[in-house]
Amino acid sequence: MTSFGMIFQPTFPPEQLRDTAVAVERAGIDELWMFEDCFKQSGLASLLGAVSATERIRVGVGVLPMPLRNVAVTAMELATIERMFPGRARFGVGHGVLDWMGQVGARVASPLTLMREYVPALRALLAGERLNVDGRYVHLDEVQLEWPPPGPVPVLAAGEGPKTIALVGEVADGLVMTTGSSPEMVRTAVDGIRRARADAGLPEAFEVVVFLMAEFGPGAAERIEREFDDWQLSGERRFAATGSDEAVESMVRQMYAAGATTVLLQSRAHEPDLPGYTAAVARIAERLRADR
Repeated sequence: MTSFGMIFQPTFPPEQLRDTAVAVERAGIDELWMFEDCFKQSGLASLLGAVSATERIRVGVGVLPMPLRNVAVTAMELATIERMFPGRARFGVGHGVLDWMGQVGARVASPLTLMREYVPALRALLAGERLNVDGRYVHLDEVQLEWPPPGPVPVLAAGEGPKTIALVGEVADGLVMTTGSSPEMVRTAVDGIRRARADAGLPEAFEVVVFLMAEFGPGAAERIEREFDDWQLSGERRFAATGSDEAVESMVRQMYAAGATTVLLQSRAHEPDLPGYTAAVARIAERLRADR
């Protein structure tokens, strides 16, 4: 079953988050996600604020930067949220923007090694296991959560290049594809995930969360081109859904056909009418519900 939602970007004031979350829930949209960008809003504090303001929607963070967060602390925070709000929190972890990681003294020499150590440790801690790990980056000595989640908590991870995507397929429960992903990029990533999981003898079932820039109405394509420039996107990554509701809906469906399980619409970073954008996303959600 597919899921659909939108993104509350860290360029929006944090005090607008609760009202946006309530509007998303009232509109019948499945999910609301946030970014954890340095040095803006805390991803998990934002997640908790949105979950506590609502009753039904799932709330996600994509992604929590692994170099910035000790794996035991991340596990403690996520386990606490899961016990308080069962089944409503979603999250992914990732390498983090390398320059930002450097600014805080957390940049690692081998992001792939960190992911290979961090994601399995996080999954094991959330499963209630006691861990002893002495890796290159992850060090745990008889660490076990006192209050683990009562059930499974999927751990998603972000990836772009083929090596990272293959590793995500091997160690995580799902893939987060961030801004600037086309249906063909999604299809290629899904193929890589399937190969990696088959090689590792793992089940094929796997989540794929895709962030899709979307702009509605006349002049949408021109406005989104300026957004591409602000994001410094180039080539195939200058990709978005633009124009009429029909056009945006069609692109969302193409993402599902390519293998996405969750599609999240992303506005411009400085969207001047966030309630209006939420209403536009709600119209797409209503059109998609016809197939569910």
